[in-house]
Amino acid sequence: MKALLVIDSDTACRLVSFYLEPLGFEFIRYRSPLKAMDNIEEIDPEAVIVSAEDFPRHWKTIVQFIRSERDKKKTTIVILKGPTFSYEDAAKAAQIGVDGIASDNLEDPEELDRLQNMLGRYRPVKNGRRAKRVRPADWDRVEFIFTIPDSGAIVTGRVTSLSSSGLAFEPDDPAALAAGASGTRYGECSLRVGSSILSPSCVLVRASPSFAFSFDGLADAERAELEKYIQERPLKGRMLRN
Repeated sequence: MKALLVIDSDTACRLVSFYLEPLGFEFIRYRSPLKAMDNIEEIDPEAVIVSAEDFPRHWKTIVQFIRSERDKKKTTIVILKGPTFSYEDAAKAAQIGVDGIASDNLEDPEELDRLQNMLGRYRPVKNGRRAKRVRPADWDRVEFIFTIPDSGAIVTGRVTSLSSSGLAFEPDDPAALAAGASGTRYGECSLRVGSSILSPSCVLVRASPSFAFSFDGLADAERAELEKYIQERPLKGRMLRN
């Protein structure tokens, strides 16, 4: 499935891509609303995500342009709102055919859930198999450690969310990652899920205060093991609570 991102902020674009990739989307990003509208038919997206904060004068035009040719069954439209988004804006969004509104504060787990649920509800994965992003509980056996490339220092911490495409992480010592920049690759990583030890290479997608990594390299067999753990996790949780 294709998702068109009309977002100027690099940080917001990386986070949206990172957190929605598990739903099965392929992303096409435009910084120019006019170029996005010019190419909408060629891209033929199942979903469009527009930043109202980046384009306060253009988001309504984009939505109306899309809805003039594509109804809700064909294309889902979600608006990312910022602090200047008003009640009147929300009412107008509903009137012109927006399917959902989420905050662009993607550091907030509730907003991430809201955004994922919107896209998952309106655009179910076509093969019927939706990848999940889960937040490990105390009973989960999920651990992640990795090595800083330059210093060789080992970083430990807590995994706060996990999917087959990446994870979010709170280091025990945030200062150890103070110099990390988005796009930094970490080749020496170890991820424990249940009784399995996986060896992904990771790319830093978001830095401080909460860190997010995408899996840049993960063997097919290890990815299958990770997906199995995530899919079977609800059953394990019920067994442990009973």
